[in-house]
Amino acid sequence: MRLLLDTHTLLWWFTDDPRLSITARQAITDMGNEIFASAASAWEIATKQRLGKLDEVPQANARYAELVEQDGFIHLPMTHRHSLRAGTYDVVHRDPFDRMLAAQSEFEDLILVTRDPAFAAFGTRTLW
Repeated sequence: MRLLLDTHTLLWWFTDDPRLSITARQAITDMGNEIFASAASAWEIATKQRLGKLDEVPQANARYAELVEQDGFIHLPMTHRHSLRAGTYDVVHRDPFDRMLAAQSEFEDLILVTRDPAFAAFGTRTLW
């Protein structure tokens, strides 16, 4: 499987948080799966740290690239195609990070690993 980690999933993986589901944990550790970390998650992490909303993972911003690469995940950049799709969804959902992850999941044929039910409105394939 080709999996894209939602930002909370990525952070919970980095911190070995028990809120990460068993199914998600098994999928991430399965060596047969390709695991992607979006540039949108890096942007969201930096934004939340700047706003003081991410105190439980104080070095996530400074060590983002290192942590992603250390786990063998693949960096997924944001492209103009992703951006245009994210902006044109007919879904009432204001979170730009979620919109970008939905668009990336759609265009790159990735399953989004998330517990957030909001992605159902986008028609995003999810795993949790």
